[in-house]
Amino acid sequence: MPATMEVRCTDTDCELDMFELHYTYDMPDDVTVEEFTCPYCGTTAGLEEIEL
Repeated sequence: MPATMEVRCTDTDCELDMFELHYTYDMPDDVTVEEFTCPYCGTTAGLEEIEL
């Protein structure tokens, strides 16, 4: 099963509270949440990985 990363957007103006990134190919080990943008508002600064 591919790896997943759950991410939340903390921007107060954004309506999206969380989303999942599903890796369908080999991602480098050093990829972090800073590599992505919120699919709703487009911000990168307000993203946090949700640790389960």
